[in-house]
Amino acid sequence: MSGVVSRAMTQWRVCRDAYEVFREAQYGRAIDECDGVLLNRRGRRAGVSSFSLFMGPATRTRAYASEELLAFWSRDPRVTFEEFEASWPYEV
Repeated sequence: MSGVVSRAMTQWRVCRDAYEVFREAQYGRAIDECDGVLLNRRGRRAGVSSFSLFMGPATRTRAYASEELLAFWSRDPRVTFEEFEASWPYEV
């Protein structure tokens, strides 16, 4: 693997790790602010992981998120990895 590709992969892994820290922190805040109510009835019946709502398509999130979680995201927006990565200060 070339040095350029190796450095790029290292930077991407650092970005991905930082995103996971961000996502876990937001999940913790959501649990606290929503009193643990993150899934709606449909999500609970389907056995959806509440943590999984913090990644993936927004359509899935809207289908399974509780009203409390949707209100939380209106104050503390859900950020996808793509959005997070777009703002990441990659070194050239």
